[in-house]
Amino acid sequence: MIETVLRSEDLPVADRFAWWREMTSQTLTPTEITSDHSDDFRACFRLLDLGAAQVSVLSYPSLRSRRTPALVRRSDPELYHLALTLRGRQSISRCRRDASVGVGDLLLYDSSHPSDASAFPDDGSAVEGIVVNVPRTAIPLPAAKVDRLLGSPLPGDSGMGALLSQFLIRLAPESDAYRPQDAIRLGGLTVDLITAFLAHHTDTEDSAPPESRQQALLAGIHSFIECNLTDPQLSPAIVAASHHISVRYLHKLFQGQSFTVSAWIRQRRLEGCRRDLADLQLSDKPIGFLAARWGYVHASEFTRAFRRAYGVPPSTYRHEALHGGQLTDRRLRASRRSDDLMPG
Repeated sequence: MIETVLRSEDLPVADRFAWWREMTSQTLTPTEITSDHSDDFRACFRLLDLGAAQVSVLSYPSLRSRRTPALVRRSDPELYHLALTLRGRQSISRCRRDASVGVGDLLLYDSSHPSDASAFPDDGSAVEGIVVNVPRTAIPLPAAKVDRLLGSPLPGDSGMGALLSQFLIRLAPESDAYRPQDAIRLGGLTVDLITAFLAHHTDTEDSAPPESRQQALLAGIHSFIECNLTDPQLSPAIVAASHHISVRYLHKLFQGQSFTVSAWIRQRRLEGCRRDLADLQLSDKPIGFLAARWGYVHASEFTRAFRRAYGVPPSTYRHEALHGGQLTDRRLRASRRSDDLMPG
């Protein structure tokens, strides 16, 4: 995965606003940007290049961004932009339609039409959001129907919107754990989730390719597993029943994932335990308590699973993480290389 992290604080104060305008024009879409904070523009930009999609995580002060008719005529990369607001408020005006979005809302717009957008923080600090760039040609739905959604707020707290939002929110913070080959799969999954989300809101589910619907189902299953890792009873049978599919079909969905359902549940639990063991704020909690937080009822079972995954007992890992670090880092890198070999 190609990840770029840029911060205005790394630049001289006088250069920060010009840098932001240039950088967003190159990575998103060329626009005219103005801001009351241009004298000392404090912003952060994180870009994940997933091949089929680009995901940008942004933090910035209040500003206005205009995609003028002249800019559209000069250059149109023919992109859809799907924005998720994490903090603050945003408004957009396009084709004589005005819309406002707040925290948790999704907004679809594109590079092919003029627009006038403004963003304001609620508490005077910063606006935060995620923007996904996807080529218009990558969305296999009737363009005329998708375009009807442009500039209209879409719910991100229920149904397909919640699934898509949760996926995007989790995508960036965990990028350090991804391997280069993960980028292609994650890019395809991002496009599939957006396709399923737009198909739902345009009543064109039947137009979406079967693989997109399958990937959306798989993403929902992953989200369900994440939300229920603390349940000791979590199993392939529980996962299948919760999604109204057979266990056999569930295993079929995971055939292309390089791990089984049980292996994925175990891996995610162990990763949660590993993070807790290395957390200084949890250093006073017994190891058995941390294991129970992630669905392990028996301490001996957890110890065996942890040693198998990371090469050392949990107590040794915790000591290294809190007092050393280098040995722990080497063990962690080695465990990541062997993740695909974990049996179900």
